[in-house]
Order: sequence, then C-alpha cells, then structure tokens
Amino acid sequence: MDTENPSARPHAQSRIPGKNHPHRDQKAHPGGVIHDNVRHTTRFTVIGNHLTQHRELSLLAIGLACHIQSLPTGAAIDIKTLTARFPEGPTRIAAALRELEAHGYLHRTRERMPTGRIVTRTVSCNMPGHSGTAADTSSRPTRRTAADRPPPRKLLPSVPKPACASPALLQTALDLLAGLRRADPRLLLSATDAEHLAPGVAAWLERDLTPTAVRDALTRDLPQDPLRRPAALLAHRLAAQLPPLPPFRAPEPPPPVRHPLRNCDTCDRGYRGPDPRDCQECRELRQPTRTST
Repeated sequence: MDTENPSARPHAQSRIPGKNHPHRDQKAHPGGVIHDNVRHTTRFTVIGNHLTQHRELSLLAIGLACHIQSLPTGAAIDIKTLTARFPEGPTRIAAALRELEAHGYLHRTRERMPTGRIVTRTVSCNMPGHSGTAADTSSRPTRRTAADRPPPRKLLPSVPKPACASPALLQTALDLLAGLRRADPRLLLSATDAEHLAPGVAAWLERDLTPTAVRDALTRDLPQDPLRRPAALLAHRLAAQLPPLPPFRAPEPPPPVRHPLRNCDTCDRGYRGPDPRDCQECRELRQPTRTST
C-alpha cells in the first residue's frame, strides 16, 4: 500500500500562484494569519507596504505614520495633540516623529508668520523620494485643459461706417448708445461693445436722422425673451435696417445782399444802395446826358 501508483493522475494545480484556497494555505502554514478582507468603498486610506512592512521603523512609528496619513489636510499633529490622542507619552511620540522624519515620511520646517510668531509646518509624504511635496503641488496652478476652457466668444457682426467719422459725430453716437439702457435695461452695453457700435450709429446720423429717430429704431419691437448678447442684436439692426441716403439737393443760391439804410447827401432822403453818398436818382441827375448828332 505504500507503493506510489504511477498511473494515478496528479492533483490539478492553481493557474494563479498565490491564489490557492485559504484552507490549503492553512494546511501548508499552520498557525499563520488568514485574511478575511472586505473591499472598502468609503472612509479608507491607501498606504504602501513600504511603510507598513518597513524593516527599520519601530512599530510605534509605523502606526503613527498610518494615523497621520489618514488625517485630513490641516489637522494638528503636534506632540501635545498626539499625546492627548494616544496612550503613549510625549517622549515616545517625539522619538517616533524623529524616526519618520529621518526616513523621509515627514518634513518639518520652521516659518515665521507676518505677526512674528514662529510655527512648525509639517508635510506628510506617503512615498519618500518622489518628486515634489504636498505643499509644492498645492501651490502650483492647475493647468486647464481644452475641455475646461470656455468656448471662444463670437465676434460681433460688422456695422456700417460713416463717410466722415468726425470726433463730435462719434461722441454723439456713444452718448446715444449709453442712453439705450434707459429705454430698456437689457440694453446695457460694455465700453468695448459701444466702441464697436458707434460707427454704425454715426452712419445713421449722417443720413439726416435725429438721435431720437435712431434710438426709436434700435429699441422698437425688441423680443420678450432675455437678451443673451444685446450688442449683437443692435449690430444686426444697424446693418440690416440702414436707411438709404437722403435725396440730392442742389445748394440754395445765396440770399441777395441787403445794403444798410443811408441818407442821401444831396436830397437827404433815405435809401439802400452801394453808394454811401447819393441815392440812385441823384446819381442819375449828376450824369451828363448824351445828345445824338
């Protein structure tokens, strides 16, 4: 019976090393630890085995490092606070903190506050030797990706240009645009939008329209819905509803010259004429008459 049967089939081995049945591990290593693990989904801390199985740190230092890494940012971890939390005394806790600092799991620096008070700033590192610290990464500006950037703002539609953009005409147009919010509070424009729309308003004023007529044309029959961009609506109206040029009018002749009223030096009668001395009748009497031969 003690002879091995060469025709017997061997036991099937696990295809994944280290994933054998727990009872088989217990038989192979009697008295060893058996893990009865549950996957955590909330209130847990990820800690590396390089800390929990560290060969040079004391058990108190390993446990203290695990406690510190589980705390939120800003929690107090000074010796007085830790002594009040754990049964170990301040001497043992101070020694454990020095162990963690010597192996790179803690960085303690002294800083002077603007008030003159000196404080100790402590940084906990869950992976000694990695590039950067928590203080460095928190102070670095976060780079915004293309998905985080807001979409670029569309340019305003073009507006008509005046033939002669005089400073006085453009200032009148800017004053008109600034006053549109009195007619409708939704027409509150920024300075940039007003500068873009001012040439279009000036082009309307050049066509013999009064500022009141231009204001009525821009504010009449506005939609009842909220205006997402009132400057775009005004730019569209300035371009789409631009009135035609006024009809050509020939310049009027200058008014006749009106001479001042004078008194004639000869007959002392009042008259209007270019001659400052005599009236027309006296001038004719003084002229010699020509006789025909």
